[in-house]
Amino acid sequence: MWLAERCGLSDLVAEKVKLTGTTNGAGAAADAKVSSIVVGMAAGADSIDDLDVLRHGAIPMLFGGIRAPSTLGTFLRAFTHGHALQLHAVHRGFLAALAAHTPLLPGSGEKAFIDVDSTHKRVYGRAKQGAEYGRFKGIRTLHPLLATICTPHSRPVIATARMRRGKAADSRGAPKFVSEALATAAEAGCTGTRVLRADSQFYNAAVISACRRAGAHFSITCGMNPSIKRAVLSIPDQAWQPITYPTAVPDPATGALTSPFHTKATTATLRSHLVQVPARIARSARRITLRLPHNWPWQHAWTHVFSTAHGPAD
Repeated sequence: MWLAERCGLSDLVAEKVKLTGTTNGAGAAADAKVSSIVVGMAAGADSIDDLDVLRHGAIPMLFGGIRAPSTLGTFLRAFTHGHALQLHAVHRGFLAALAAHTPLLPGSGEKAFIDVDSTHKRVYGRAKQGAEYGRFKGIRTLHPLLATICTPHSRPVIATARMRRGKAADSRGAPKFVSEALATAAEAGCTGTRVLRADSQFYNAAVISACRRAGAHFSITCGMNPSIKRAVLSIPDQAWQPITYPTAVPDPATGALTSPFHTKATTATLRSHLVQVPARIARSARRITLRLPHNWPWQHAWTHVFSTAHGPAD
C-alpha cells in the first residue's frame, strides 16, 4: 500500500471521483474507501463481505482509515456509469505512475502488445444493472470488454475495462474502447511499437481506423471469405514464419504444447505466491518483528516487491 501511496492513488481518487447527490454520505472520503478496497483485494478479498479481513489481527495497526464492509458496500452501490468512468480515469493515471516507479512493463519503449477481448461474467441478482440472459441459455451474465498490456519480457497488466449488459454484441463500443486502451498504453510508457491483438469479433473498419489514428499496428483474426482465401493462397511457402510461444508449457518428451488441463495445473496466482506470505508477526518489548520462513522459493521475488514498495522516496 505504501507503493500505491507513492504512485498517488489517494490523490487521484480525491481529484477525480466525485459521488455527488448521495443522501446517505456514501460519497464521503472516497480516497480512504478505495484504498480500503485495494488493500482488501490484495489480502485475498473476493467479495464485499471478505473485506472484513482488514479488521482482523494487527492489520488496523498497520493501516489507518479502514472502513467496515457495510460502508464499502454502500459506497460501491452508489456508483453509476459516470462514476465508473471516473474510476477508469484513476486507473489510467495510476497505471502510468506505477510503470514509472516500478519495472512493470520492461521493454515497453521497444515493443508492447495490447490484447482486447470480451468475456462473460455470471451474476445471480435479478436487480443487478445490465444482467441479462444472453449467449448462455438460462445463465444471467454481464458482458464486459477487457484490454491488457504486456511486453516480450513482462506479464499482462489490465489497461482498461468496460462493463456492458449481458446481451451486448461482442464488438459493441469496441472502436472507442480500443482508442482508450492504446492511449493508456502510451501513457504507461509504451512509446515504441504498439501491436493491438484481437479475435474476429473486432474485425471491422472502425477498429482498424482507431489503430491507424493511434499509429499502432494490429493483428486481428478475420473470417475465411473468398478474398481472404485468395490472398492466403498467393503467399509463397518461403514467406511463412514459425510462431514461437515464449510462455508455453511444452511436453518434455515430445516438445509439443501440453493440453489446457496440464497448463492450468502448473501455475498459481500471484497473490498466493507473493502476498500471502507464510510468515508471522511477533511483538516483544514494543517492537514488531516480521519472521519470514527459511528456504522459501519465492524469497527473491518477494524481496524485490518489498524493496520496490519501501525504497527511498524519489
